[in-house]
Amino acid sequence: MGRSRFVLLSDAEIEGLRARSLDLLADYGVVIIHPKAREALLAAGAVEGRDADRLRFPRELVEEAIAAAPRAFRLAGKTRAFDLAVPRVDDGFVMRTGTGAHGYVDPGDASYRNLDLTAVREMAAVASGLEQVGFIAHPFVHGVPEVTADVHSFAEMVSHTNKHCWMQPYGKENIEYLLKIAAIAAGGEDALRANPITSVITCSFSPLEFKHMDTEVILRAGALGLPLHACSLPSAGGTAPLGVGGLVLMAAAEILSMLTVAHVLVPETPVIAVPLMFTLDMRTGSALQSCPESIQAASMAVQLMRQGFDLPTHTYGAGSDTPDADHQSQSERALLAQAVALAGADILGGVGQLECATVFSPVQAVLDDEMGAMVRRFLQPPDVSAEALNWEEMLQVRAGGHFLDSTHTLAGCRDQHRPGVFLRQGRDDYEKAGRHTAFDAARERALELIAAAPEQGVLSADQRQEIAAVVAAADRHIVEDVYHGTATQVI
Repeated sequence: MGRSRFVLLSDAEIEGLRARSLDLLADYGVVIIHPKAREALLAAGAVEGRDADRLRFPRELVEEAIAAAPRAFRLAGKTRAFDLAVPRVDDGFVMRTGTGAHGYVDPGDASYRNLDLTAVREMAAVASGLEQVGFIAHPFVHGVPEVTADVHSFAEMVSHTNKHCWMQPYGKENIEYLLKIAAIAAGGEDALRANPITSVITCSFSPLEFKHMDTEVILRAGALGLPLHACSLPSAGGTAPLGVGGLVLMAAAEILSMLTVAHVLVPETPVIAVPLMFTLDMRTGSALQSCPESIQAASMAVQLMRQGFDLPTHTYGAGSDTPDADHQSQSERALLAQAVALAGADILGGVGQLECATVFSPVQAVLDDEMGAMVRRFLQPPDVSAEALNWEEMLQVRAGGHFLDSTHTLAGCRDQHRPGVFLRQGRDDYEKAGRHTAFDAARERALELIAAAPEQGVLSADQRQEIAAVVAAADRHIVEDVYHGTATQVI
């Protein structure tokens, strides 16, 4: 894997946390209640733990899983132009939109509402047009049956973008329907295997437990060869020890558990380490993602997973704890993005998210795209060769001279980073423009992208009809049969 550029952990500290992660799994273990998975893990060498349903993973089994993990793979788009290589060939990062948001800030008038299917289409339109955003995560939606909200949202998202989509199942019965939708959008199950247009999140239930659903996700998605995002979401002081080191250790152990389960159940499935780090505010009880402790933990977790275990890594690279796309938001997400990018993260998540990942703002997404371009350029090491220094001409510049008319300047002047919505104008032009800010420009860009998006999406009429039938079947089965009408209320 690529090198980290700025690190908080020494080599000795990485080795210490690596050893403790393996010791925690070998000596204490994790709770797994999926019968098929338990049977397979016991056959592979796992050992019964001291609690009911707990399994201990011998160090050799985990090390085997680490060694066998694919180091390079592809997140496919619907066309090859949108394919993403992980890791990137330039050792840079991929960005993705935020997921899990329940709220939406309308880019037209900045009003707030519950996130609905219209908002999903607008999110897809904006993210599809942002250069730095490589893939898109489907959010939670209101206005549909709660227990099938993931099916409705994923169907809408995957129908309105050619970019790769990140799938997040909400219930074990929903997995089948989500995978059917992905197969239809890809052009069939064989096409989905060949070109995985979706990757799937599987989550731990901190501390050190795994729900039946998330283990089933590994089985079902892995059987199709879909990349897995092994996601740990511990909170310091809540589901993890209070302190940055303990938070990192909890995330590492949970991610390694999912990697081991995938290795045993679906060998050779790509697994991405996803430490999403939170800290409880001990004064208010709120979970924070952009406080100094969470940013430190994210940076350290990325460093540990990449340097300590040589795994591709994905974490929040945008996001804030404030409810609005304001000055605080820009400060927090800029610090977060730079910290995790410098630590070597392969994927920076959270584009457009506010209020600790519970709200999505298209305007913030445009600003995040701009920030991502700056961070990407910042990470590119400058050339310091004699030619790049313009060394010979520097030795001959006359007193009071300049380099404006230098052939070296003319040759390189178009290579500078050029912003899209960030301002570089002087005061006079700024005043003449009515103090038109970067936020105003981002709002206009978001509305342009929404207006330009095809109303019917990017799939054929037949595909849309097939997907609609799958969504309807999910509602009938899950809402009416599984929940016996108890969850039919539209939220």
